[in-house]
Amino acid sequence: MLFDIRLPIGFIFTIFGVIVSLYGLLSNQNIYDYHSLGININVYWGLVMFTFGTSFLIFAFRKKNQE
Repeated sequence: MLFDIRLPIGFIFTIFGVIVSLYGLLSNQNIYDYHSLGININVYWGLVMFTFGTSFLIFAFRKKNQE
């Protein structure tokens, strides 16, 4: 197979995960007090997206090495 859809999906989710996590870490922490009960949701969802994206990349590269 020439094109594996896991590669672009993995790259997109990994990049967005890093961006959202960094935004959550570098932003003003007071904005989370009222809207999300003090939970910095950007950091957690950024980590979820990063993990999802890297798992897609791992599976895509592992499949490519087996062929």
